Amino acid sequence: MSRILIVDDNPTNLKLVSYVVKAHGHDVATAGDAMAALASIEQQRPTLILMDLQLPGIDGLELTRRLKADPTTRSIPIIAVTAYAMKGDLEKALAAGCDDYVTKPIDTRTLPDVIARHVARAERAS
Repeated sequence: MSRILIVDDNPTNLKLVSYVVKAHGHDVATAGDAMAALASIEQQRPTLILMDLQLPGIDGLELTRRLKADPTTRSIPIIAVTAYAMKGDLEKALAAGCDDYVTKPIDTRTLPDVIARHVARAERAS
């Protein structure tokens, strides 16, 4: 079973995305900020991370840069999740190291397919 870490400071978003991810057979861990995400990753490495870009303190782009710079976490796929879908945001997310990009409000019909595609790729690589 794949473990998905959902990093989002909004409790409603965490609940919704957790529900959708669990309903598709994944184990879920959640974190409300970058420090909690790092602690969760250290405790049990996720198969994939859904990363809100607008986090308090260390934002999702900086956290992604740190994870991709670390050889022990570099290969974990990170999907950027953001409500700020402005021109250039996709490029910023990809430049920081995100593997994909999903906008809020989350489309609960397509999110499972995006996750499945990256989980399959991660499992083949490991």
